[in-house]
Amino acid sequence: MDATAAAPPPGVVIVEDSDAGPLAETIRSGAHVLRADEPVAVGGNDTGPGPYDYLLAALGSCTAMTLRMYARLKKWPLQKVTVTLKHDKIHATDCAECETKEGKVDRIERVIALEGPLDDEQRKRLLEIADRCPVHRTLSSEITIPTRLA
Repeated sequence: MDATAAAPPPGVVIVEDSDAGPLAETIRSGAHVLRADEPVAVGGNDTGPGPYDYLLAALGSCTAMTLRMYARLKKWPLQKVTVTLKHDKIHATDCAECETKEGKVDRIERVIALEGPLDDEQRKRLLEIADRCPVHRTLSSEITIPTRLA
């Protein structure tokens, strides 16, 4: 996709091959242009974050935004939110709370650091609110992805 291409409409993301490498992709979302790629070790050129990095970025940014909006609404002294995420695939047999009992299960570890003079109850409530961010709700609900050829 060239730099002069029209921006997709709101809510639409377009991903196309890039000339930056065999697995590099150009991503357009509104007026924003991003790059995705795979590490060299798996055949890419590492010219951008990988797909799972963007998935983690979506969850982390949504979590931080949700917490800041909630704290602002409550007029709580939240000064900074840092969300650190890691994606793994674990054996289902190692996951007591998982419904799946065979094969592997995707696991996202999310660690939230809250800065500011918050009391224990405010911190506890913000941790609960983190699970209400829209991306978290999407990832933890049933998802359908109808796919068709253009």
